[in-house]
Amino acid sequence: MKKPSSRIRDEIAKLQEQLKLAETREAERIGRVALKAGLGEIEIDEAELQAAFEQVTKRFRGGQGGEKGGTTGGKRGTDDSSSAMSTATVASGANAGSTGEA
Repeated sequence: MKKPSSRIRDEIAKLQEQLKLAETREAERIGRVALKAGLGEIEIDEAELQAAFEQVTKRFRGGQGGEKGGTTGGKRGTDDSSSAMSTATVASGANAGSTGEA
């Protein structure tokens, strides 16, 4: 039996809310780790910072010279950079002595 369009719209709305909450959690996590690593104190243009994060993303996806760490699947395209960035910043945070961030 086919679903009525109103039910599909309700499901889409629920999924959009779940996506918004997941993105907020990811952003907060990345932000906490970035602050612990000292990124909040650096004077840098946002575009330049984003470019640096994109380089880190490529590194952890194995996009530069066969480096290890290509564990993210990259299924979502360019918007998937947050997972790789969080992996990279967690590694930096761990080296800085932070513990327990998940």
